[in-house]
Amino acid sequence: MNVVKTVADLRAAVTRARGEGKRIGFVPTMGNLHAGHIALIKKAGQRADFVVASIFVNPLQFGPNEDLASYPRTLTADQDKLFEAGCHLLFAPSVEEVYPHGQALQTIVRVPGVSEGLCGGSRPGHFDGVSTVVSKLFNMVLPDLAVFGQKDFQQLAVIRTMVRDLNMPVQIIGEPIVRAEDGLALSSRNGYLTTDERTTAPVLHRTLQQLADAIRNGERDYSALLASGHQRLQAAGLRPDYLEVRDALDLSPVTADSRELVILAAAYLGKTRLLDNLLVDISQKAS
Repeated sequence: MNVVKTVADLRAAVTRARGEGKRIGFVPTMGNLHAGHIALIKKAGQRADFVVASIFVNPLQFGPNEDLASYPRTLTADQDKLFEAGCHLLFAPSVEEVYPHGQALQTIVRVPGVSEGLCGGSRPGHFDGVSTVVSKLFNMVLPDLAVFGQKDFQQLAVIRTMVRDLNMPVQIIGEPIVRAEDGLALSSRNGYLTTDERTTAPVLHRTLQQLADAIRNGERDYSALLASGHQRLQAAGLRPDYLEVRDALDLSPVTADSRELVILAAAYLGKTRLLDNLLVDISQKAS
């Protein structure tokens, strides 16, 4: 696996691969890789001939009181995992390489609508940082396809909308959530959990499962369902940030015409913010 740190070297390597007739797949990450990231790399390898991954902790998507300084950086271990997963090229740029003119005057890509509420409401400016850096990375790599995890469901929706609206020639592929045996969605931030908190954390997924089962069984009083979900989370010691049911197509409010729903949740456990979601197909619902 080749490792490059400059846009010039990245483009040269991708150009060589494309000149050999290879289809380019891309997986952007912030490092501290786990099995969920590796699933993205393997999916890219199934759909493309040349897989590029990036590791870049993007300061533009962190708020002033968030964990930018403490975010785990494990480049050496990450390189080994990428190599074993079949990655061909790792792009590991510095902040100065990505933002050579600084962040204050950086052109911002904002995706209205789908970026609002949920994580966008709790983390103002977060998705502006995400869409900006992803658009920059797409322009650097020029991939044929890019793979993102569905754990960050709103992020995936933001990227898909951005690609559609800006006519970017990139196929966006969503990969299902990879979970631990007890149901906890894998996340780089799970390492912040204490031993006791790690035991409690799967309550989030179990709560979503209970809500999904109720919806599949015909329950449509979403306000009551979400209220009971909040109670379950709080009783277990979690502090819900949000718990909502949306139309999975575009994250709009659920209507009578909605056929696939998504239950989305974020909750704090100690200092760790847990994120999860669950798709619910109601296309066979009774009339």
